Amino acid sequence: MALPAWTFGVAIALLTAGLLGAFLPAIPGVGSMWIVILVYAIAERFATIDPLSFTVLTILGLIGATADLWMCQLGAKVGGASIHSTLFSVAGALLGGSIGFLFAGIGVVPGMLVGSILGVFFNEYRKCREWRASWKATLGLMIGFTLSSVVEFLVGILMLVVFVWQVLRG
Repeated sequence: MALPAWTFGVAIALLTAGLLGAFLPAIPGVGSMWIVILVYAIAERFATIDPLSFTVLTILGLIGATADLWMCQLGAKVGGASIHSTLFSVAGALLGGSIGFLFAGIGVVPGMLVGSILGVFFNEYRKCREWRASWKATLGLMIGFTLSSVVEFLVGILMLVVFVWQVLRG
């Protein structure tokens, strides 16, 4: 079923907004892009986005949506952080986000970031009592987070390209 041309424009705008989510934590990223593609594909009854392309887009979406998890873990591990420190990172992010929420909601994202960093740092310091090793583990987490944003952005670009290619191919 052919959809009106404006639906393609709306989908492109939403997908582009999803790309911003790779670098702006307050905006949903690749996961929201996948939902836009799913809704579009269902609305047009998988006529232009065939099941094979949708499967590829789903795999890309899973890689991009989970990049924060596995890239941060990998970065922290390379930096020497223990699994407990990565758990402290999550706890710190939740605590920091909760405290940030008290500041009219605008402090949630910075609070989560600071809380995550402090969670790793303080747990590593508690464990080894050495500032340098604690900082190295924390730096690994921060590098992993930065790289995860790059991976999520690249996956988002690839999803956008596949979507446009499939729709324009008709």
